[in-house]
Amino acid sequence: MIYSMTGYGKATALIGSRRYTAELRSLNGKQLDMSVRMPSAFRSKEMELRKRLGEMVGRGKCDLSLQYVVEGLEPRDLNQPLIETYVDSLSGIARSKGLSAQDSSLLAMAMRLPDVVQQPKEEVDESEWSKIAGLLDEAAAQFKAFRAEEGLSLEADFRERIGNIQRLQVEMKPLIDARILRIRERIQSNFEEIQDRGRLDENRFEQEVLFYIEKLDVSEELVRLSAHCAHFMEVLNEEPGQGKKLGFISQEMGREINTLGSKANDAEMQRAVVEMKDELEKVKEQVLNAL
Repeated sequence: MIYSMTGYGKATALIGSRRYTAELRSLNGKQLDMSVRMPSAFRSKEMELRKRLGEMVGRGKCDLSLQYVVEGLEPRDLNQPLIETYVDSLSGIARSKGLSAQDSSLLAMAMRLPDVVQQPKEEVDESEWSKIAGLLDEAAAQFKAFRAEEGLSLEADFRERIGNIQRLQVEMKPLIDARILRIRERIQSNFEEIQDRGRLDENRFEQEVLFYIEKLDVSEELVRLSAHCAHFMEVLNEEPGQGKKLGFISQEMGREINTLGSKANDAEMQRAVVEMKDELEKVKEQVLNAL
């Protein structure tokens, strides 16, 4: 089975008065590149998260987002020293101007001034964090399922493309035999034309024909290409994480196909080689998305 490097998972849960949302997404990349966005109170857990999720993600450009919105009432702290300072200052101003002001009105004015109400300092609550960790696991499970589903599409495409290359190999064999026959006939015709001008050594002619045909022989390339295609299919059945290996195999396939093209010296064979190259390029593009 093969996994795609493209993945997405999302999970939400109400924990206390906050609704947390965890999102995990990734795109293809040669190495693991993880970006983490989370509330500052949980920064101490970042390394734990990176290690925990990094092993599951494997490689690729990955973004993890953990955010929350408050859906209930949260306790706030009153900055009592600041409030008292505000009230004393307002009382002094009122007296200096000969104004009368009730304590309640001064307090109401002070409560509207900056920094009177403060958010309590957030600290990691282990019981709350265990619930958040469960939420992250849920997002990770969806992320993995998404990758597996995308991987099925990748695998189907790989099998189709490699199957097409194997089919073209089979179709090329009669073209190779016909090409050898045409080469022999062409050389024979040229030999007979030249022979009219003087006597030539027929043994030498046969040697030259064999040498020429041997230079154009592609049987070794076809055998190696066939072996690479079979190896590619075998690797598809291995455990997820075989993307790099598939990339190496496709490079070897490309070398054999290029050699076939350089030795073809035949229009019909060249057409088959061009189709092979087209199929292989599509395989190489998709291999970049394989985990």
